[in-house]
Amino acid sequence: MPQPAHRIRRKPGFFHPVPLRARRDGWTVVRQCAFLAQLYLTGSVAAAARAVGMTRESAHRLRRRDGADSFAHQWDRVLTPPGRGHVNAAGPAKRKVTLGELNRRFEQGLVAPVIHCGRITAIRKKADNSALLEYLRRTKAIAARVERGDPGTW
Repeated sequence: MPQPAHRIRRKPGFFHPVPLRARRDGWTVVRQCAFLAQLYLTGSVAAAARAVGMTRESAHRLRRRDGADSFAHQWDRVLTPPGRGHVNAAGPAKRKVTLGELNRRFEQGLVAPVIHCGRITAIRKKADNSALLEYLRRTKAIAARVERGDPGTW
């Protein structure tokens, strides 16, 4: 008898959806969540992509896109068995992020699929407070430089 998914994989957590142009047949936020849920349930990228009406190749292209760090991190997290290997708990690697990207992150927030009885039943959403606080910190520093008349980069 095969082991249940929760014994061999980790449930996907909150992530920033990959920013994409809105298309009916594309990778929507719902499809991204459903893909991670199916990846958790099946352990197969091809089966998970097929279950959400996409291809394995398009899933890999989505993972490689700019702004897909959080999605890729959850993908890796799902496929790393509990107690077998380490997935960085802090999330994707920290890198310099533009003010525009921070703005998008706190406006869009974080999402995570809710999996119950082997199905995705809902999508949880929550605010990305860390992006908001970083945005406020940076804009406050810029405002202080402008006030002082500092000719530095604004």
